[in-house]
Amino acid sequence: MINNDILRSVRFIIDCPDNRMLAILRHVEPLADDDFAPLLKKDDDPAFRQCSDELLGAFLDGLIIERRGRRDGAPAPAPLLRLNNNEILKKLRIAFDLKQEDIEALMARSDFKVSSSEISALFRKADHKHFRPCGDQFLRYLLKGLALRERPDDAASGKA
Repeated sequence: MINNDILRSVRFIIDCPDNRMLAILRHVEPLADDDFAPLLKKDDDPAFRQCSDELLGAFLDGLIIERRGRRDGAPAPAPLLRLNNNEILKKLRIAFDLKQEDIEALMARSDFKVSSSEISALFRKADHKHFRPCGDQFLRYLLKGLALRERPDDAASGKA
């Protein structure tokens, strides 16, 4: 999944203006206003700029700090140079305080059937024998479910 799409989806889910998105990112990563705005543009806009894995990871870490608070005495999270869907899923789970049952409910709300064992496989370490890589489709349906939960009127009317 394209990192910019994830960034725009999260912006919709939390109903956040661009300047607040930048403030969330600045919890972890200092970035100028001019560098952030092109990341939220549509793909066909000439000002559009691709969001790197490192920047998306920093934003999601900032979202965790914004929604859950900073851990006492904990150092700033180390940036991930390569971000995969499983890492994004883990960060979203922490930021939105999702339990396994919540994820199942979000997926059902998005009309995507998934078992609890399939979900737990997504959160295992990559070298575990039951690990399963998270696909783009699963992540899209999770974001859709979050939008339906957090903004039911807007998501149902097709503004997502």
